[in-house]
Amino acid sequence: MTSHGYLSELFSLDGRVAVVTGGSSGIGRAIAGALARAGASVVIMARKESELAATVDELAADGCRAAWVSADLSTRDGVRAAAEQAAEVFGEPDILVNSAGINLRPPMGELSEDVWDTTMAVNLEAPYLLGRRFGPGMAERGFGRIIHITSQQAHRAFVQSGAYGVSKGALESLARSQAEAWSPHGVTCNTLVPGFVMTPLNARLSSDPEKVAALAARTMVGRNGLAEDFAGAAVFLAGRASGYVTGQAIFVDGGFSVH
Repeated sequence: MTSHGYLSELFSLDGRVAVVTGGSSGIGRAIAGALARAGASVVIMARKESELAATVDELAADGCRAAWVSADLSTRDGVRAAAEQAAEVFGEPDILVNSAGINLRPPMGELSEDVWDTTMAVNLEAPYLLGRRFGPGMAERGFGRIIHITSQQAHRAFVQSGAYGVSKGALESLARSQAEAWSPHGVTCNTLVPGFVMTPLNARLSSDPEKVAALAARTMVGRNGLAEDFAGAAVFLAGRASGYVTGQAIFVDGGFSVH
């Protein structure tokens, strides 16, 4: 076997179908692009139609198969409707990436029930509902990959973790529960844990040069993360190479968490 054939056997996603929430910006966009360029047919799910269309147009220009579904992931009905639309495009997915999220960080004493409910709906309940919709089918077919994007706040509290940290900690627990249920049937369930990444979700911190520099200094590589830093890890977790990796939180953070 040639080196190309060997690498293709490990990492190619030809013939696979992926659904990526939050796939029109930030980390989700980078992951959607990586999966598509690795051969998967990708359905991107997010709110803003202009960003969705621009992302799909870029992938199509590269010869990828991609489509988009506009979704309100803050309501159960919105999630269910988007899931059915996504499955109609290229068929039932083999890969689910939950990258959509909101990052509301009021001080704990000012944390309202509305912020709590909205945070849990988007960051935790939507991934749960999508997993419940697609996970059993993956298990029946004998192959599936579920990847959640979590946060440093799932492991440590800083910069007002609030409801956001709680939602991401629970999302990592969800991944372990999904792994327990479906990994015996060929479905791996893992999380990718970013450090500080310069994306629209982190606009509040990225607008402060001093905080940006301080966060970079906490890493071992001397810089903050970029969305494209997640491409390789996502392709690995989405393909055959990661078949014995499940229930894990994989840090893609430049050493932020251990420095």
